Amino acid sequence: MSNRVTHFEIPCDDPITTVKFFKTVFGWTFEKYGEYDYWFATTGDDDQSGINGAVTKRQNPGQPIANSITVKDIDKKAKEIERAGGQVVVPKTAVKNTGWIAFFKDPDGNIHGIWEEDKNAK
Repeated sequence: MSNRVTHFEIPCDDPITTVKFFKTVFGWTFEKYGEYDYWFATTGDDDQSGINGAVTKRQNPGQPIANSITVKDIDKKAKEIERAGGQVVVPKTAVKNTGWIAFFKDPDGNIHGIWEEDKNAK
């Protein structure tokens, strides 16, 4: 596991309009995730550098764009974050049959996600 940024999320009040905007301006493609207000975004070909992400319905007024970092062990990494001066602000949450997500603030107050793949997450 390389601890690389592997995903971003763009929160918005009107996801349909935001999806249309990024399709029109940048040519991104989108796939809705189940019945959630969540659309996976493919931003380019897999042989190009860069990452893919998503557009999601905003959960609160101050929700920022967040980059997520793939980690091997989300619980261990959350403890490391706190020991290093960060703060977990959204605890480990299951994304059914996909993995685990948590969000943290770095010492400067920026919010980031950590992601652990786990097909058995419930």
